[in-house]
Amino acid sequence: MKKAVLLCCVGVAACSRPQQPAVKPDVHYVVGPAWQAGATWVYPREDFSYQARGLAVRQAASTQPLTTDGEVRNPLSMTGSHPTLQLPAVVTVINLDNGREITIRVNDRGPAEAGRVLGLSPKAADLLGVGAEPARVRVVEDEVTSRQLAEVLPGGPMLQINAAPREAVRQTDLGASNAALQNAGASTQPEPQAPSAAQVAAQTAVQLPELPAQWRQGQPEATQLWVETADFTARGAAARLAAQDGGSVWPSFTPQGKMWAVRQGPFTTISDADAALKRALADGLTGSHIVVE
Repeated sequence: MKKAVLLCCVGVAACSRPQQPAVKPDVHYVVGPAWQAGATWVYPREDFSYQARGLAVRQAASTQPLTTDGEVRNPLSMTGSHPTLQLPAVVTVINLDNGREITIRVNDRGPAEAGRVLGLSPKAADLLGVGAEPARVRVVEDEVTSRQLAEVLPGGPMLQINAAPREAVRQTDLGASNAALQNAGASTQPEPQAPSAAQVAAQTAVQLPELPAQWRQGQPEATQLWVETADFTARGAAARLAAQDGGSVWPSFTPQGKMWAVRQGPFTTISDADAALKRALADGLTGSHIVVE
């Protein structure tokens, strides 16, 4: 009898536990404010033709249920984090060490460690062959898909343009009387407009489809590690800094045009490159970053 009463009490206690509310997605387009990765400030910006080489890592576990763009966090999804790209964005990631290639959706800010260009969800990292140590990768954005996401998601630039109020256009006979002109000008209420596709999307809960969990095999590529400390428009200025720090001058092509970069290296190991990056940041060269070539 006592055993039956005890079981009954356990059952009642279990049933009376408060249910955890389901996490609701709030998927939206976002660029976001500047944030700090280690000792370095990074500044998010729109870039639909992004390409880079650098170091990728497995994403650290997070207690936040939603990613920066409002997706429900899922370690089994083909997703990742980036320091500066607009969110969400779709990119191809190539592991230069083993030749594997995957496609992921970047939906979060990170990694938090300086010198890392991409964070990978556990599933994406497994398929790309990335373990506990960073991997040398090449990242290429899918410009068409990323622009489409910016155009249709709430908060995107296209949505903001379409949602702007539009005044009705009226035609007035210049030969009319003053009274008629006054009456014509008295009505300034805009005519009702049918909601645009972007406005409809903003009012509807958005859920982005999962990307296929698959990888493609390519060719591995031999690479070297460098620490790029500064960019100059004049080669002479770059040469002076390189002479002070024992570095070398390299041409660098940016959206602003041809620049001259100062580099330290090459380094054999990632730990050596990390140490050089740490020294450069401590010396006040805040734009320093690791380059894989």
